[in-house]
Amino acid sequence: MDQQQPAIKAHFDSPEVNNRNAYHDEELSQDEVARMRKIYHRLDRRIIPPFWVLYFLCSAVRSTVGLAQTMNTFEGHDLSTYLNITSRQVSTGLALFYASYVVLEIPSNLAMSKLSPSIWLARIVISVGIIGTAMVGMKSAASFYVLRLLLGAVEAGMWPGMSLFLTLFYPPQRMAKRVGYYFTASQVSAAVVGLVSAGFQKMDGDGGLVGFQWMFLIWGLVTLVIGFTLIWWLPDRPLPPGETRHRSKWTSWLPTTKPALTGEDATLHYKDLSQAYHNSTWTLKDLWKVLLDWRLWPLIIMYFGVVGVGNGVQSYGTVILSAINPSFSGVTLSLLYAPIWICDLIGILTVTPISDHFHKHRALFFTVPTALQIVGLLVATYAGDTMSAHWGRYVGLLIVGFGLGPTVPITMTWTAEIFQARHGEVGVAAAAAAVSGLGNCGSILTNYALFSGWPSDENSSPVFLGSNWVMIGILIVSILASWVMTFALRFAKSRQSL
Repeated sequence: MDQQQPAIKAHFDSPEVNNRNAYHDEELSQDEVARMRKIYHRLDRRIIPPFWVLYFLCSAVRSTVGLAQTMNTFEGHDLSTYLNITSRQVSTGLALFYASYVVLEIPSNLAMSKLSPSIWLARIVISVGIIGTAMVGMKSAASFYVLRLLLGAVEAGMWPGMSLFLTLFYPPQRMAKRVGYYFTASQVSAAVVGLVSAGFQKMDGDGGLVGFQWMFLIWGLVTLVIGFTLIWWLPDRPLPPGETRHRSKWTSWLPTTKPALTGEDATLHYKDLSQAYHNSTWTLKDLWKVLLDWRLWPLIIMYFGVVGVGNGVQSYGTVILSAINPSFSGVTLSLLYAPIWICDLIGILTVTPISDHFHKHRALFFTVPTALQIVGLLVATYAGDTMSAHWGRYVGLLIVGFGLGPTVPITMTWTAEIFQARHGEVGVAAAAAAVSGLGNCGSILTNYALFSGWPSDENSSPVFLGSNWVMIGILIVSILASWVMTFALRFAKSRQSL
């Protein structure tokens, strides 16, 4: 086996292999294909659980501020009243997270490409835990702004970094399902944080802390502790068979994690997925080629719409519910908030595996759930103001939740699928970061300019009429971008074949 490894490595490092899709199952024997399924299931057991946990916790810390807006309102201990800030200042603080996130997304992901991906992801979670815990001490708009800005800065690169990490272990046609697996953590997190926030409201005043401060403290500390365990839990970048890992003097003190695969399994995985062992070195010229690739822009526009709506609903979900029925208590709002994200979870689990099977039709599987979001927003807006209609509008939000689920995983998988084949690892790192970073300008729009950031819209009839129509508009543009991408790719392929 050792004598064969240099020849295998030379073959799979050749330009001819790296410039085509070297991972198709037809290149393997039937026995190898069956064994590869077992190997990928083994990788799933090693990679997906820590990914799920880190995404769950970071999403929890990020979403707590949205819930704090309606916690213990009758006692005057909601976020706005306690910090003596206006709804406009709350929306500014929510948007500041995405401002720093957008600016640092690409630098963070490029740093991860150069350094140890597992250590970089653990660093993100540890930093999020520290900032999340520090949010207990907020006393004014200034401290709120600073901590939200810092939270976005330290979390930047997490989501595209996870996509980059997957490309080191999985071919693109296997990715959407895996992205969907750990993306469910965000939905479960939103549901759990919503449900648990009802309990934190019962702790209001205990130990001199109000309910939302207890929520910040507990989630922040749990995230901080788990972040350190990820240093050992996540596997490091895979190496070609026969190679050993060499650490620099700056990283020699870090613990060595157990490889995800060893022996013949590692060799067969290398044969199936030579791109996973693509040289991670790159130059500014390589980066520039990625950023100038026209294929980025349709993906950014797709992401802009769906992530903007998703984060808008996450930040203002309880505010929207309160506007639908002002008699709802803070506990009731928290309990009604959770099912929106359970529907989101169901959408992910049902649609993303099918989209992997029909991976040549990404636009179709993006369009259908995005159209469902539009339907849900229309129902939530126009169902009426009677008591029974209130529940109809709530059903509209549940439909929005279901539609939100598959869209982000499909967009990020399509990004990796296109840019890995064209540009290698730097392509995935830069493209995923650009799509996530620039696409999150949609989150800045929905968090800053809509709902609480648009006070007059709260008094519109129907309530939040303008905000909902802005979200419908950006979703329509996202759908159009997905089909522009589809036909442009077909046109480019036909030109190459001439």
